[in-house]
Amino acid sequence: MNRRESLKALMAASGGLIALPAWAKQWQKTDVATHPSTFSTDEQALIASTADTIIPQGAVLGALVVGVDKFLQKLFDDCYEPEVQQNIKDQLKKLDADARASYGRPFPQCTQKERETLLLKRSTSADKNETDFFTLLKTETIRGFSTSRQVMVNILEYNTAPGHYYGCVNA
Repeated sequence: MNRRESLKALMAASGGLIALPAWAKQWQKTDVATHPSTFSTDEQALIASTADTIIPQGAVLGALVVGVDKFLQKLFDDCYEPEVQQNIKDQLKKLDADARASYGRPFPQCTQKERETLLLKRSTSADKNETDFFTLLKTETIRGFSTSRQVMVNILEYNTAPGHYYGCVNA
């Protein structure tokens, strides 16, 4: 390889490495997807806010602290049929539209009490899609929270390897 060509390539790579931190500093969390999802970033924010409404941050832990929102996205993407995914998307859209109509702001920006009111309205709805949406979201949020590592280890005191091995060698 020609020495001049090598030096040019080295200088170009060095310039890229110098510019990368300034460019990457402007990235937002939503710009870096954790996995390819069928849900848009707005729908993912709605899923996160519904999980936060069902199990809010309290004195101990909340759903978002243990990552239930990411669990729900992955679960809905990988384990449910496209019809169920479409119902979730439709109901999320309706939930956000109801929040805007009732309170004048999107669902994630509503207060805890307002979000609870909007979600509980779906639990007693005559529309089967709304009750299915509420039941599915509530059930999976509780499952995701109660089976998270933080809850299992710190609250339920789950031990992955119960008991201890005490060798016969005296120390």
